[in-house]
Amino acid sequence: MASNPIVQYVVLRGDLTSTLKWPVGALVAQACHACSAVVHMFHNDPTTQEYLTDLDNMHKIVLEATDEASLTKLAENLVSNNISHKLWIEQPENIPTCIAVKPYRKNDVKHCFKGFKLFK
Repeated sequence: MASNPIVQYVVLRGDLTSTLKWPVGALVAQACHACSAVVHMFHNDPTTQEYLTDLDNMHKIVLEATDEASLTKLAENLVSNNISHKLWIEQPENIPTCIAVKPYRKNDVKHCFKGFKLFK
């Protein structure tokens, strides 16, 4: 289904590097934690299984949330739309840093990410 590929959306807080001065590596680690966790949580899901059959061609879309409030609002929107995801909260600081959505067909979830820009 090339016109409707399986993708994994990942949304990181941009203010962690710009305002709070986190190193880029720390932010990358947050995305890795969230992606690993959500794939583990939904490992038996048929779409996740299909996504994992072609490891060399996985497709992720990495977007930026401006701050904690926008990340939290996205998490609430995902819950209300029954979109399976993991909100990664860095411990012990208890800081929400990233959301990773389980793999979905792009057309099934892209509406939830309108207004978010690619992470730069």
